[in-house]
Order: sequence, then structure tokens, then C-alpha cells
Amino acid sequence: MQPDDLLYVLLMSEYSYWKGSPYRWGGNTLNGIDCSSLVQQVFHNTFNITLPRTTEYQVRKGYSINKSDLKVGDLVFFKTGWRTRHVGIYMGNNEFFHASTSRGVMISKLSNPYWKKHYWQSRRVIKE
Repeated sequence: MQPDDLLYVLLMSEYSYWKGSPYRWGGNTLNGIDCSSLVQQVFHNTFNITLPRTTEYQVRKGYSINKSDLKVGDLVFFKTGWRTRHVGIYMGNNEFFHASTSRGVMISKLSNPYWKKHYWQSRRVIKE
């Protein structure tokens, strides 16, 4: 098993736990969670990595990487409005999981026109 394979299995386990939970700004439970809290909790539960609570501070962690260099477990950030930011966890195969404001916790494609248009940057916080 390759390292990315193990990360994928671990992250899919977390995704299965959170899948379908509704989006709720400021939420941090299965009854409602926002994107940054989801990332914070998944990284704590899966990797014992403590991340800040908000995207504003999460985007300052780790180091910047090119979109073409994404690996499973990297963070992907989006600018969805003037001051609005969104974050998800890259799963490989051009997919990421996140708490969508309209559909709750789900997996989306980076190639989706909406996400492609709003992609901002990627960061790696898991040590290689």
C-alpha cells in the first residue's frame, strides 16, 4: 500500500462519518458543520494535527503547493466571494471533500466549473 492509498482510506472513513451532514455556519457537529470546522475535525481525528478554526487562519498553515502537485490530504482553498473563503480536503483523482453550503458534506470535482472558477490555492500541512 502506498502512503497516498493509506491517507485515502483514512480520509474516506472520516468522509463516511460526516457524509450528508448539513452545512451550518459556525457548526461543528453531525447536525450541522461548516467547511473549516470539518477540516479542523478531520485533521485532528485522522492525523492528530491541530488546525485553526477558520479558513482565514487555516490558509496560513503548512506551505503552498501548485495545483498540479496536489496529493491526498492537501487542503484546497477557494474564493467564493469578496471576503468569503472555502476549504476542502483533496482526495486524489481531481476530487475533494468539503461542507458545501447548499448540499452539506460531500465530494466534489475540482474540474466542476464553479470550483474551477473559484479555486484560489492549495496547501500541504501533512508532513511527507
